[in-house]
Amino acid sequence: MCSLTMLNISDNKLRGHFPELIQNLSSGCTKNSLEILYLSSNEITGSVPDLGGFSSLKELYLENNRLNGFTNNSIGQMSKLRTLSLNGNSLIGVISEAFFSNLSSLTTLNLADNNLSLEFSNDWIPPFQLNFIHLRSCKMGPHFPKWLQTQNQVKELDISDAGISDTIPDWFWNQTNEPFVLNISNNQIQGKLPDLSMRFDTSGSGIDISSNHFEGPIPALPTTATFLNLSKNKFSGTMSIICSMDGNNLLYLDLSSNFLSGRLPGCWMQFDGLGILNLANNNFSGNIPDSIGFLRNILTLSLYNNSLTGELPSSLKNCSQLRVMDLGNNELSGEIPPWIGEGLSKLVVLSMTSNKFHGNMPFQLCRLAYIQVLDLSLNHMSGIIPKCFNNLTAMTQETSSNPTISIDYYFIVGGGTATALGRYSSSYFDNVLLTWKGNKYRYKNTLGLVKILDLSNNKLGGSFPEEIMDLVGLVALNLSRNHLTGQIRPKIGQLKSLDFLDLSKNLFFGGIPASLSQLSGLSVMDLSYNNLSGKIPLGTQLQSFNASVYAGNPELCGLPLPNKCPNEDSASGQGRDDANTAEDEDEDESITLGFYISLILGFFTGFWGFCSAILVNSSWRRSYFNFLTGVKNWVYVTVAVKIDKLKRRFRN
Repeated sequence: MCSLTMLNISDNKLRGHFPELIQNLSSGCTKNSLEILYLSSNEITGSVPDLGGFSSLKELYLENNRLNGFTNNSIGQMSKLRTLSLNGNSLIGVISEAFFSNLSSLTTLNLADNNLSLEFSNDWIPPFQLNFIHLRSCKMGPHFPKWLQTQNQVKELDISDAGISDTIPDWFWNQTNEPFVLNISNNQIQGKLPDLSMRFDTSGSGIDISSNHFEGPIPALPTTATFLNLSKNKFSGTMSIICSMDGNNLLYLDLSSNFLSGRLPGCWMQFDGLGILNLANNNFSGNIPDSIGFLRNILTLSLYNNSLTGELPSSLKNCSQLRVMDLGNNELSGEIPPWIGEGLSKLVVLSMTSNKFHGNMPFQLCRLAYIQVLDLSLNHMSGIIPKCFNNLTAMTQETSSNPTISIDYYFIVGGGTATALGRYSSSYFDNVLLTWKGNKYRYKNTLGLVKILDLSNNKLGGSFPEEIMDLVGLVALNLSRNHLTGQIRPKIGQLKSLDFLDLSKNLFFGGIPASLSQLSGLSVMDLSYNNLSGKIPLGTQLQSFNASVYAGNPELCGLPLPNKCPNEDSASGQGRDDANTAEDEDEDESITLGFYISLILGFFTGFWGFCSAILVNSSWRRSYFNFLTGVKNWVYVTVAVKIDKLKRRFRN
């Protein structure tokens, strides 16, 4: 063990107190030889102990454990340390420049995802030159950290969610080094961006400046960028600048939630590697260009909440890898094309809500075996609901494999060669705005668990398809505000996962099936304004809803409605009368001659027994007459007091 230079026990679910583990390592000669220590992705607890004894240590990986407390300043004495990775723990406290005083060899610093604050003086010059800086969620604002001006070899810089509310100084954009990855998202940084085309003009670069306050037009972007996230800012103007990019390397483009306008560009043929395109929440207008069909590898397409018009281009059927397509809240028109079910068979989420689609619902939609969210609400569709919806396989399963719908993407930092700096990986989590219980909610971390069928606010007719009852995985079913007719089938009780059910404002008739009361998880239901009749089935589930969920069905009766069912009162009253009559008859039958004879004999026996006892026993006799005297006195005093109170009241 005295010659051990590397120890890797990561990803082993190790448990225990970190100081005890280190004590076992440092008890022998290992502490003098060990250069690389991997303890990442375990369940190690406790604070960071004194590591000063490991004089040869060059790389220390403690990320993704359960370490807590303050960081130990002994780390700052490890002059040979090149890599320090403490991210993904629960460390707290303030780290000052003294912590780094002797770390002159440090090239990689990762303190992300802790509760740390970095407090350095304005003129601090670090003793190191870092290549990789990952300080996400480490508080260092409100000013942009000036010490970064001394770092001339940075390849990855992540200072997201750092509490910075400043403009980016000119010196940052004018530094000679060219970082491959820049993440300054989730701050409150202001101002306009300069030309970035030359600043990051290296293969394998990526920029994330989302959730800030940048404004003005989108600047020239790195032509060979791999990912670009400029979402949730205040950028305005068109997005035509992206057509100047090479586009072959671009995997991920997110310009959502800005003030961009104009028509969508027609140069998508040069982005054939694009996997994620999110342009939601802008003011783009005009038709969806035909060139969108060249995105043959696209997995997520979100054009939600724009002003797009016209019919869907048939070229979209070439995007056969699509898993999430959100076209909601636009002004798209025409019929829903059958090729959605034929060519986009891998769809998990399809939202076309709040548009102007009309015509029949194509039965080819039944071929979407992976679909979990199908939202076609707020359109002008007519005809009947296809009777093949039981072919929506994912909705017939009660469980889901993943709570999220995510896409992992990675690229080689430094140009994709064998001598590149390393591999950068990240994940994109799909998010969709859905109507849930009458309100809009954005689903992201639980999108994979949601199974929704929403066909509300259309002109659909015909009966309630019994095949929908086979979609036992549904958590929300909304068919409201249509022209559906027929009876609600008892098989609806099979939908055990339902949390939300809205069948209001249709033409359903007949009784409410008793099986509805078996849906114990149902928290919101609306059956109002139909032609339902009869008694509401008894059961705590259906009686627990407000009476308004049954309103507009004048022939419905029973709790929780105030109107009782016909013959309910008379039947119950007649029942009570019959019961009373029966009781009287039973009582009369039991009162016979023997009863009266027994009653007389019992009275005389008890009376003479009591009198004999008083006459024979003198002490009992005295006690009895004393008791009668006490009762007489108590009655007299009580009556006298009451009369006196009444007299005083009348006088007043």
